[in-house]
Amino acid sequence: MSDTYSPAEAAERSGFSLDTLRYYERIGLLPPITRTSTGHRRFSERDLEWLGMLRCLRDTGMTIAQLRRYAEQARAGEGTIPDRLALLVEHAARVEGHIARLREQQERLRRKIDWYSAMAPAATAPSVRPTASVGTATGSGDEHEHEAPGQPASGAPVRTSPRRTPVRAGERG
Repeated sequence: MSDTYSPAEAAERSGFSLDTLRYYERIGLLPPITRTSTGHRRFSERDLEWLGMLRCLRDTGMTIAQLRRYAEQARAGEGTIPDRLALLVEHAARVEGHIARLREQQERLRRKIDWYSAMAPAATAPSVRPTASVGTATGSGDEHEHEAPGQPASGAPVRTSPRRTPVRAGERG
């Protein structure tokens, strides 16, 4: 007999909580789970593989309704492969769009960090730049977006003196 796992072991291996496993079973995302003679659920390797796919889809933003559609199609057999393929291709396109938006926001954060670094060169901010290239973003128009109102958008960094008077970099305050 192949290895089987208790609900707690399946939860640990899948990253889902016990409540989520019960919920997924109740709404039909999981096939009927094998039970022991005493009624305890036992998850198979195949169940864990399916949970891994569900984890991937949930972590990438697939809704419960879409997951249910995917599960129903999978249970319906090979005749639904084109439908499942279409569902996954659509989902992958949404994921790519989300990643592109995140890259744009990451670049905006980098520009803000660079701006603050120029304003406080003695500050020891940890590096947040990844070692791998993540692409470039188009300008978002915030290159001179500053935290305090009234600061010039000339590109020249402005420092605040202890009297809270704006002072251009290089000027004495």
